[in-house]
Amino acid sequence: MTLTPLPPGDHGLLSARPEPDLAAAGYTETEYLLTTDAGTTRVVVRRPVAGPDRLDRPVSGTLLVEWLNVSSGSDAAPDWTFAADEILRAGHAWAGVSAQHVGAMGGLAAVAIDAAPTGGLRGRDPERYAAVDHPGDTHSYDLFTAAADAVRDLLATDVVLAVGESQSAALLTTYVHEVQPRTGTFAGFLIHSRPAVAAPLELPDGVLAMRMDEMLDGAPVLLRDDLDVPVLVVQAEGDLFDRIGFLPARQPDTDRFRLWEVAGSAHADSYVIGDFESFLGCEVPVNRGQQWAVVRAAVRALDRWVRDGVAPPSADRLEIAPDGADFARDDHGLVRGGLRTPVVDAPVEVVSGRPWPGATAACRLFGSTTPLAAPAFATREAYLAAYEAATDAMVAAGFACREDRDALLAEARPDLITVTP
Repeated sequence: MTLTPLPPGDHGLLSARPEPDLAAAGYTETEYLLTTDAGTTRVVVRRPVAGPDRLDRPVSGTLLVEWLNVSSGSDAAPDWTFAADEILRAGHAWAGVSAQHVGAMGGLAAVAIDAAPTGGLRGRDPERYAAVDHPGDTHSYDLFTAAADAVRDLLATDVVLAVGESQSAALLTTYVHEVQPRTGTFAGFLIHSRPAVAAPLELPDGVLAMRMDEMLDGAPVLLRDDLDVPVLVVQAEGDLFDRIGFLPARQPDTDRFRLWEVAGSAHADSYVIGDFESFLGCEVPVNRGQQWAVVRAAVRALDRWVRDGVAPPSADRLEIAPDGADFARDDHGLVRGGLRTPVVDAPVEVVSGRPWPGATAACRLFGSTTPLAAPAFATREAYLAAYEAATDAMVAAGFACREDRDALLAEARPDLITVTP
C-alpha cells in the first residue's frame, strides 16, 4: 500500500459548521490517495506540527481514524465536527478515510433532502480524483485497515483509535466483531450513534454499495463479550427508537465496554447543522442538546482508557416507559435517566431526540426543541444557579471536559425566563 500526497486543494468534506483554524492551532492538513491491491481511495490527515517554533504545541502520539459518513451521499466527518476542539487541544492526529463506495465513486444517499444521486469524489473533481477507484463496500473494511496502518507508519503514532458515527458506526460494529480480532489494528473504538444492527461483512456479487434501509431491517447485534480492546459507545436519546432503533442492542458495561446514553440529545442536532438549519425545512426547531460536549469527553476518556488503563465512568441508562414504546418522562416532558447535561437538568425548553409528528426523513434525525408547558424556574437567578450546578456536576462526573465548562455555561438561556413584575 502507498500514500501519495495530493496538492493543496478542496477536500470537499461536508460540514455546516465553520472549520477551526488549523494553522493557528499548530496543525497541518494533507490529502492523500491510498493505493492498495484492492483499489484506491482518499484519506485526509490533520496532524500537529512539532518543532522548535511550536514548543507550545502538544503532540500526544494518538491518531484518531474516522470512518467518514456517507449517509448524505458525500463524505462527512461528524465526529471531527463534534470533537475537533478536544483533538486540537490534546495534540491528537486525525485521519478521515473515504472507506465506502458512495463517498468515493458516488451513488444514492441514505438521508437527503432530494433523491438525486451524488457523484462522490470522482464526480466532484474528476481531475483531482482521477486515480480514485473504489472496488465496492465489501472491501471497505480492508481499505479502512490499510489507511490506519499507513497513516500510523507515516506519523509514527503509538495509539490508534477508530471512530465513526451512524452508518459508519454500523460498519465499525462489524469491524469490532470480524476484522479487529484478525488484524489488531486499533487500540480502542469510539462507536457513536450506532443502530441496533451491524453492517454486512460482504455484499452480494455485483452490489457495490450498502443500503442503509436494507441494513436496518436486520436483527439486533450485541458487541462480542470477549473484546480485546476498549470500546466506548455513545448513543443519543434519539437513537434508541424510530429509524435507528438501538434499544434492543443495549448491553451492560464490562471491563472493556462502556455505554453512554445522552438524555435530551438527537441523532443529529443544531451543533452540526449550524446556520443551515432552515434548509432542512423542519416544522419545529431542531434539537439543541449538548451532545458535542459528551463526544469530546468520550474522546478524552477513550484515550485515557487505552493509555493508562483508567476506565471511563459508567452512565445511567435512559429510562423506558412500562409499555416499552417510549421513554419515561418527567412533568416537563424530558426523558428521565441517562447521561445528564445542563439543558435537561436545568430546563427552559424541552430538548428531545424523538421526531416531531409528520417530520421528513431528514428532520426525524434532528429531534426537536419546544417550549416548556410550565416554567421550571421563577427567576433568572434561580435558573442560572441551577444551570451552573448541572454543568459542574457533568464535569465532575467525567462526562464533559473541564475546558468546555465556559462553552457549556454560554449556552444558558436566561432570556427564556419570563420575569413577572
